[in-house]
Amino acid sequence: MTIDLARVDAIVARKGEGPEMAIPVLQMIQDEFRYVPIEAIEHIAKTTQMTEAQLYGVATFFAQFRLTPVGERIIKVCHGTACHVGGAVGLTEAIEERLGVKTGENTPDMKYTLTSVACVGCCSLAPVVMIDSTTYGRLDRKKSVKVIDDLES
Repeated sequence: MTIDLARVDAIVARKGEGPEMAIPVLQMIQDEFRYVPIEAIEHIAKTTQMTEAQLYGVATFFAQFRLTPVGERIIKVCHGTACHVGGAVGLTEAIEERLGVKTGENTPDMKYTLTSVACVGCCSLAPVVMIDSTTYGRLDRKKSVKVIDDLES
């Protein structure tokens, strides 16, 4: 996939070219493209004081960064202790079946990315699914699929 390097240059121009700006630049790159394309890392390294190793190191060290494309909406199924005990495995199976993908995959239309997370910090609502920044709690298999169906309508 080819990205618009002019958009990358505009981000660098706003944030700065020094090595101390690696995190803010990568955050803005991800905001712009929904992930950090390797092509952007290579371009930034060629045009700034930041090295490819430094940028890649930051992007792989911090969990907030993604190096692969994601869907328009990110579905996170919590698998923390309370959610696991409450049926998170069943929620995951139901959502996988509804979307036709496995955890860690994108739907073919790039509308959804399904992920598993260790904890979202809403144990009193277990089991929990987050879609983007909205939390849905006290779910079961049917309710989790209905949440997705409601997004489609």
